[in-house]
Amino acid sequence: MPRATVIDHAMTERLLDHAAGIARAAQLLREGALVAFGTETVYGLGADATDAAAVAGIFAAKRRPHFNPLICHYESAEAAFRDVVADRRARVVAAALWPGPLTLVLPRRPDCRIALLTGAGLDTQAVRVPAHATAQALCQAVGRPVAGPSANMSGQVSPTTAQHVLDGLQGRIAAVLDSGPCAVGIESTVLDLSGPTAVLLRHGGATIEAIEALIGPVARLPAPQEPLRGPGMLASHYAPSLPVRLDATSVAADEALLAFGPPLQGAGAIFQLSATGSLTEAAARLFDGLRSLDRTGLRGIAAMPIPATGLGLAIADRLGRAAAPRG
Repeated sequence: MPRATVIDHAMTERLLDHAAGIARAAQLLREGALVAFGTETVYGLGADATDAAAVAGIFAAKRRPHFNPLICHYESAEAAFRDVVADRRARVVAAALWPGPLTLVLPRRPDCRIALLTGAGLDTQAVRVPAHATAQALCQAVGRPVAGPSANMSGQVSPTTAQHVLDGLQGRIAAVLDSGPCAVGIESTVLDLSGPTAVLLRHGGATIEAIEALIGPVARLPAPQEPLRGPGMLASHYAPSLPVRLDATSVAADEALLAFGPPLQGAGAIFQLSATGSLTEAAARLFDGLRSLDRTGLRGIAAMPIPATGLGLAIADRLGRAAAPRG
């Protein structure tokens, strides 16, 4: 069962940028806590990307209304490419521009360690190697990929100092690793290399000119009707093939049940999001649940009601997308 992520702290620790501070930050991350850390772009809100409950804590702490894909940070390209499939283009770009302010969206490997919630249930994952000595040392000390969206409340300006982080998240995260002001000050460029056409999903610290000099023309943005697969954008998430029925108060024998709390009786299959009614646990298990029930071969998925508060709003948003009419 996923650990319940603590988001209410009497005081957020302010760790110094030295060996002891990095070791303490890494320990907290391995224990499932949230730690903000500086990079060359902006401060990221870190969590162990392999721990779905810890990742759910990011969305809760930021009050993020949607489960958008999160960037995973690594100490090296070799470490990143153990979790995603890197083609020739990805390796060329990584060799030239990593470490640096560039995020690559690539297909997940079958044995990818990263929790599905980190990638918002998609078959791709956004990965980056930051050009910041402290961030690299932290990733190395953790020994696991570190999910790290900007360390601010959702909708607010991205932080470029530790004090900016504390101004918005004091008491909501375990610690901030203070490595001074960020050198670049804007988010990383996001480049989607998951398909045959390279697509720029977000402008950022790495220039499009530098990228095109390496791999040739890059499409600037997808057409509005195409799914957007990267962080910081309205994303098209994993959609089950079975139809989804919301706010179910009864269930048929030929339906699969996505349960929250005491399950309804009579379902052909059940996946329990949280028997105790924990929204953090439910968020951590949501994408695993949808994928599991989608494989049952039943008529559809009946989803029990989720409270419209906190992470429940993000869960409801995702379920609403899953239940939307298919084109």
